[in-house]
Amino acid sequence: QVRLVESGGGLVQAGGSLRLSCAASGSIFRINAMSWYRQVPGKQRELVADITSGGNTNYADSVKGRFTISRDNAKNTVYLQMNSLKPEDTGDYYCNADHYDGKYTFNYWGQGTQVLVSS
Repeated sequence: QVRLVESGGGLVQAGGSLRLSCAASGSIFRINAMSWYRQVPGKQRELVADITSGGNTNYADSVKGRFTISRDNAKNTVYLQMNSLKPEDTGDYYCNADHYDGKYTFNYWGQGTQVLVSS
């Protein structure tokens, strides 16, 4: 079993920055892709950014040039640096990870961290 714990959310003014962290713990064999998703009330959870174990990244068009996803494989941790924040970035941010246990791959979610961007 793998547990994902996010941190770093909070209230920030438009134009400001926040850095989210997500640490994986438990019986870890290998963490493959790690991702950040965002959800606002009444809407589906959407992909913000993802990163492979080799460091290849992918971003939603709405955050390109403003957000940077990175990871520390030794710490099983993924980060999301969010700059030039906009009110529309407000939402609950969830960490997601694929864990390979040596035989199967399982997908895990964190509990979420709230980001509120004021105008």
